[in-house]
Amino acid sequence: MFRITRREFLKISTVAGSGLIFSYKRLPQLNELGDFINDKMKTIPIPGLSACMVKKNRLIWSKGYGWANIKKKIPMSPDSVMNIGSVSKTFTATAIMQLWEKGKFLLDDDINDYLNFTVKNPRYPNETITFRQLLTHRSSIKDGSAYGESYACGDPTITLETWLKEYFTPGGTFYNEEENFHTWKPGERGSIPTKPRSYSNVGFGLLGFLVEVISGMAFNDYTKKNIFQPMDMKETSWFLADLDISKHAVPYTYASEGKLRGELLQEEGLKEKTRIKEGFFPNCLYSFPNYPDGLVRTSVNQLARFLMAYINNGVYRDKWILKSDTIRTMLSNDHFGRGLCWAKGELDDGEIVWGHGGGDPGINTIMLFRPSDGVGIIVFANTAGARLSDISKRLFQEATDL
Repeated sequence: MFRITRREFLKISTVAGSGLIFSYKRLPQLNELGDFINDKMKTIPIPGLSACMVKKNRLIWSKGYGWANIKKKIPMSPDSVMNIGSVSKTFTATAIMQLWEKGKFLLDDDINDYLNFTVKNPRYPNETITFRQLLTHRSSIKDGSAYGESYACGDPTITLETWLKEYFTPGGTFYNEEENFHTWKPGERGSIPTKPRSYSNVGFGLLGFLVEVISGMAFNDYTKKNIFQPMDMKETSWFLADLDISKHAVPYTYASEGKLRGELLQEEGLKEKTRIKEGFFPNCLYSFPNYPDGLVRTSVNQLARFLMAYINNGVYRDKWILKSDTIRTMLSNDHFGRGLCWAKGELDDGEIVWGHGGGDPGINTIMLFRPSDGVGIIVFANTAGARLSDISKRLFQEATDL
């Protein structure tokens, strides 16, 4: 079990990346938190987990548990880097809203006025697809089979622009009228039942490309200059080529009773979901060309800075990523009954939280904050299907007293 001695307390209280504990009297409380997390990791099970708590503009606690790499016995830490799945969408939303702040477009503009190819639902060729619809999963763009088949080990081998053109252009390599578009018209989904699912990863890839065409910069370069660097996220990137891979946690898929919990992606492709023995099996470090929807690679300690910027109305350590009015626009249910990218939820006590979760082969992540007191939490697990809600709730409880 995880225990903190007085000597360890004094040490980590002076190390910038480790988080701060305000009083030695809190150690029993944090030891209980460690026991709780370790028990959850055994039950679920999870090979490695990192987490943090922030309060307003301070990182108040961060910690790693278990293994980032089982074979090499590398411990998981709050500085371990992982791909964070759909939590990445909050970065894409931030980038596009920075351009909105500058008056480069209006939320209800037709995206085709800005693209060098046409995006239309063939069932509704006269209906406009807008920025607001993309940000709220109301565009009627669907994740076709080509999206799932695009996952592969290593960095993407085709550009975002090529991928999207081939996906949306009739006759394109990845075009499929039935699979790539819903049967409902753009904007309609907010007023009808939510099945089948309207969530669109490809729509966020399209937002990333819109950042490119409006800004004149490659999407990864734009986010590095306008988000990662201002937030001092020096070990954060969309691509493996820009990172020290030795700090990257291995994404694991768990198998029990001959069945995989989620997908297992390795060099030879997706593994069969049978013929697998019990245990954790490593995925390769993979990617996909639609990367703005889910491929930010970062650590809990670095992501905390981005989260604190949202908690503090767009600013972290005197560096702005968005204006306070823009944050308020995004964190309101005025857009088809939901926020722009960010989702609104409730804790068990009725307190409102805003955030986003993420899941992909070998990973589960969640990032949430409570506006009432500026408390935020982040949890990374290097396995899929990890069900992080109980740990998240516990962190909110602990943060209240720190």
